[in-house]
Amino acid sequence: MIDRTARRILTFSVLLAAACAGQGAPAETPAATAAGLSQQALADGWSYKFLESLTSEIGPRLAGTEAEARAAKWAEAQLKAAGMETHLETFPMTAWERGVETAAVVKPAPQRLVLTALGGSVATPPEGIEAEAVVFRSYAALLAAPLGSLAGKIAVVTERMVRTENGEGYGAANPIRRAGASEAARRGAVAYLHRSLGTDNHRLPHTGALDYAAGVPRIPAAALANPDADQLERLAALGPVTVHVTLTPTERQDAQSITVVGEVKGREKPDEVVLIGAHLDSWDLGTGAIDDGAGDAIVAGVGRLIAALPQHPKRTVRVVLFGAEEMDYSGAAYAKAHVAEADRIVAAGETDFGARRIYAVQLPLGAAASPFGHAVGDILPPLNVLLGHEPALRGGSDIEGLRLAGVPVLSLSQNGWDYFDIHHTADDTFDKVDSAELAQNVAVWAAIAYLAAETDVDFRALAKAAAR
Repeated sequence: MIDRTARRILTFSVLLAAACAGQGAPAETPAATAAGLSQQALADGWSYKFLESLTSEIGPRLAGTEAEARAAKWAEAQLKAAGMETHLETFPMTAWERGVETAAVVKPAPQRLVLTALGGSVATPPEGIEAEAVVFRSYAALLAAPLGSLAGKIAVVTERMVRTENGEGYGAANPIRRAGASEAARRGAVAYLHRSLGTDNHRLPHTGALDYAAGVPRIPAAALANPDADQLERLAALGPVTVHVTLTPTERQDAQSITVVGEVKGREKPDEVVLIGAHLDSWDLGTGAIDDGAGDAIVAGVGRLIAALPQHPKRTVRVVLFGAEEMDYSGAAYAKAHVAEADRIVAAGETDFGARRIYAVQLPLGAAASPFGHAVGDILPPLNVLLGHEPALRGGSDIEGLRLAGVPVLSLSQNGWDYFDIHHTADDTFDKVDSAELAQNVAVWAAIAYLAAETDVDFRALAKAAAR
């Protein structure tokens, strides 16, 4: 008796043979077309070349800057050349740019410290800040410190981020970067440093955005490279430590960011949209290859493959390259601009976790047991991917506003074991991306996006029925 996995592999082989035999003719079934798209993606190097070009010809793409604007113009041209109908969407934002960032131990043992300003941080005075550093080995210890106890001091949190495959360790550690500066300021600190939210041991600090709390003094904030956080721990164990920090970032209030959109119009239901996205902006330390140039390359590659089909799917496939994700504007800005059509976006997904292999897929609530879910389940095993039993709960920050507006989301799980070794660092460069792994991502996304656009399944109705 043939087990379910063997049956699916046999099904995929038969469908793929049928798709290949068509020699350009429309596939007989949606599953055959999806199988053919996956096979093309595995053999096609277009997305890898897209990423190489983006990270080389444009480079870093800090939100609200001239570089992001160049990236948007470049990306629109790429999507248009790939066969999609394109347009740009702009929205206002406050742009933040890095300046000088230096730090050193003044005493007891003078030495340089490696750090980087957090996105949105205010500047120090031009001469910098010199003060005693108070080291907390956990964020909880900082929160337990009495109000006023850090008056005139520099607060330093050295809690380590836990390495996990799915990125859960980053989520758990995120308040250290997001809220730490304001919590330190509540206790009187004049500056805030924390161990980078990263799992490496290199002297390459990890940047990222912070959130200043209303009604609390805004103090300069930066992330220490992991070995430098270790050094401060050792010095603090020996006695008082004095640190000097200089940060000179600037802000521009009248900036704008740009989201790039490419569409493959549906042949029967063009007003119903399957949205797949990634964010085009990046931090400025590296060239934004894994975060999130790889995601851009994946969804652009999917759009290109579907646009080249002799028969487009029933629903529209919309590729969205979001602007200003790193500074927390993208999700809310897109949802606000598209609130009127939210009920026509039938499903949304986002790829923003590098380019390591996908190992599992989570569909909208109730969808796994539908004909669409069965079709997806038959396509995945040859790609070495599991169909998850649990539904997708969140799709990513770029589409969070849509999810809150009721749009069903799907989520694809990737191997993120080493993602936070280079995330938000100067080491986020093109050479870190494996072409075969990137192609596997395109293959999985292409099959799922096509099937979602070709099906007549109502994902909202399925979710309501499953929730009863």
